Amino acid sequence: MRIAVIEDNRSLRKGISYRLEDDGHAVDQLSDGAEADLFLTHESGDLIILDINLPGLSGLEILTNLRSRNDPRPVILLTARSTTADRVAGLDAGADDYLVKPFAMDELAARVRALARRKEVAPQKAIALGRLVLSLEPLGLTAEGQALDVPRRELALLEVLARADGAAVSKERLLDQVYGAGSETDEKVVEVYVSRLRKRLRAFDIEIRVSRGIGYSLVIGK
Repeated sequence: MRIAVIEDNRSLRKGISYRLEDDGHAVDQLSDGAEADLFLTHESGDLIILDINLPGLSGLEILTNLRSRNDPRPVILLTARSTTADRVAGLDAGADDYLVKPFAMDELAARVRALARRKEVAPQKAIALGRLVLSLEPLGLTAEGQALDVPRRELALLEVLARADGAAVSKERLLDQVYGAGSETDEKVVEVYVSRLRKRLRAFDIEIRVSRGIGYSLVIGK
């Protein structure tokens, strides 16, 4: 999943992001409320972890704006406040869950998994790619029922291309989906992963086609 972590405490933000990345998610890190509100207006994603006390706009203001746009993304609120009134205010504003600081990273990871399961009534579990099957939860690739040994970053890139259903995906979007927006990773790393993945898929009549200036698309042979 692609998860936005909006928290102005740098150490906590980094700690949450490292844990989520270890669990296989792409993470967008933001620390300012106004910037986060603008980011969420224009960028897609699967889940939001949102601190209430932020500079610029508060987490509750961001959440209210999110729901006023009919954005259904699940939101986990983070706060140092533990009173019932604060929890009710957050849930009434449209939050899906609530964690009071300090909290254990294992608990946050469990809350993320629970919201991921609830996200869709009938979530897509796999994508057929010719002779291959891309399992989405957990992420994996099989050929005729046999698991293929493919690194997680390559699988994440393949998932983005597979979900695009033949449409071209820009290099920037691929980088955002695999590493998270704001990552300091060079875009050239996408070329490396595409090259490795292209070699793996060639034996199964699947091509990663490049359209210069536009992006990459998945083409499955007949």
